[in-house]
Amino acid sequence: MNYLVKTTLIGLFFGTFGTTIGGIIGVTWKRSSNRFLSFILQFAAGLMTAIICFDLIPEAIQMSGIINSIVGVIFGVIIMIICDNVVKSKHTRKSSNSLLDTGIIVGIGLALHNFPEGLAIGSGFGASIKLRILISYCNTSS
Repeated sequence: MNYLVKTTLIGLFFGTFGTTIGGIIGVTWKRSSNRFLSFILQFAAGLMTAIICFDLIPEAIQMSGIINSIVGVIFGVIIMIICDNVVKSKHTRKSSNSLLDTGIIVGIGLALHNFPEGLAIGSGFGASIKLRILISYCNTSS
């Protein structure tokens, strides 16, 4: 099987499978405490930090050089600090819910992430007919 197709199908399966299992656990868990939710958020943050440090940053350095990679990381950190400050300034009340603040910030981060991802998909559409068909098929099957 073509390497690109195999990688796409594996990523699609595990992305869908992981999201589905997480959603089912989140919906069926009736007594979720702040301690449990904090544990889940810390686990996800640690996992994402490991993926970024050991996979994404070395690949970015290899593809675009260390200067561009450092600038990209710094830019991302600054954007998330700004988002954090905006959420905290708009969401001030006597009993602030830090998990709600975290959820809002994660939602903003995901929305910001989807913009360049959409650009990448659009670039794939413009690159070749074969890639266009592959991306169309993978997006309609998910």
